[in-house]
Amino acid sequence: MAGRPRHPQRAAARDAQSLRPGAARGRQGPRLLRRDRGRDSRRVAPTGGRRSRVSPGDARIRTFVWDDWPKVRALWQNAGPGIHLGPSDAPDEIRKKWRRDPELFLVAERDGEIVGAVMGGFDGRRGLVYHLAVAPEHRRRGLGRRLMAELERRMAAAGCLKSYLLATPDNREAVEFYRRLGWEVMDMVLLGKELQ
Repeated sequence: MAGRPRHPQRAAARDAQSLRPGAARGRQGPRLLRRDRGRDSRRVAPTGGRRSRVSPGDARIRTFVWDDWPKVRALWQNAGPGIHLGPSDAPDEIRKKWRRDPELFLVAERDGEIVGAVMGGFDGRRGLVYHLAVAPEHRRRGLGRRLMAELERRMAAAGCLKSYLLATPDNREAVEFYRRLGWEVMDMVLLGKELQ
């Protein structure tokens, strides 16, 4: 059809992005980032755990299985200052999270090695992204972007309209990475409380 965008969802996202005020840029304070997903994004079909199509030799994105856990844990431990592991990252806690949202825990695998991972959650109202990590030797090749895109697609297919993620204020590289993916810096105070 002439005059119609080839990818209406992408065009709608670009249009929405261009209308957002840039007031959040350059603000100081706690950083909570969100992804505002429009109505069209819910029409994305779930992948059902299928692997994404890639060129030969590239990493393939797939759903995490429990046998991946030792390699994912090592990846997170070696990711650098952006990932802070705590009691909620113990094996029993991760298994509990994985059982709740198995399709939202993704790994990137190349030649049998786990070279990237991201864990997402959806509580029926909002999404949350946890621990995106790419092995240092595989960074700056678009793998983090691909992991996030697949996670966002799966969240949208589950009915998630908005998702959040956290980045420490001193992790400017991560903040800029997420901003390039369409996430916005929010002026909020993040509160937390240990319950056990």
